[in-house]
Amino acid sequence: MTFSIAGRCAKTGAFGVAITTSSIAVGARCPHARAGVGAVATQNVTDPALGALLLDKMAEGLSASDAIRSLIEDRPHREYRQLTAVDRHGNSASFSGKEILGTHGVSEQQDCVAAGNLLKSSTLPQVMTAAFAASVGEHLAERLLRALEAGLASGGEEGPVHSAALLIHHTAPFPLVSLRVDWDDHDPVATLRKLWIAYKPQMGAYLQRAIDPTQAPRYGVPGDP
Repeated sequence: MTFSIAGRCAKTGAFGVAITTSSIAVGARCPHARAGVGAVATQNVTDPALGALLLDKMAEGLSASDAIRSLIEDRPHREYRQLTAVDRHGNSASFSGKEILGTHGVSEQQDCVAAGNLLKSSTLPQVMTAAFAASVGEHLAERLLRALEAGLASGGEEGPVHSAALLIHHTAPFPLVSLRVDWDDHDPVATLRKLWIAYKPQMGAYLQRAIDPTQAPRYGVPGDP
């Protein structure tokens, strides 16, 4: 039903998640990140509250694996959850309960972790983390998106995907990138790629407007002198 990759840029310290699924508006529920802390994906039968709770635990100094272990211990309905996390040191971890849907898999690597359920192949997460590693030097958003595209190209889910999202946090308390395709009958990952291509040249301007509008470029909209 869902496959994702959470990652960290070792050079810049940015964190992010790229994700796609067969259901609507995956970006509203599943990807989570926080500047200086880490990135998390909550999926399968999703409890969105787990994202913030995992980030809180990592903010307290717990590693990704210790944060997940602490969170799921004795937690109700834990067997329905699939969780991934990358911490500030690039350590990755995951949890897949006994009630995970269909064929599923996980690939935990340094600086990234990919996972999925209801997949055509359990090796899909390995394809995604390999694509992430192969694109080192690119912007984190680009690396995560390439990994998502590689997962889709290698077979993806059992059925068609309909929504996708890309989330990046860097130094600010708000996202550097937050792009969502809430429903697309054809190819939400391709639509997400188009959004990233359009947004990338404007990314710095939007950040500068938040930090200091007096130093930001003009808006380039009708009525802006």
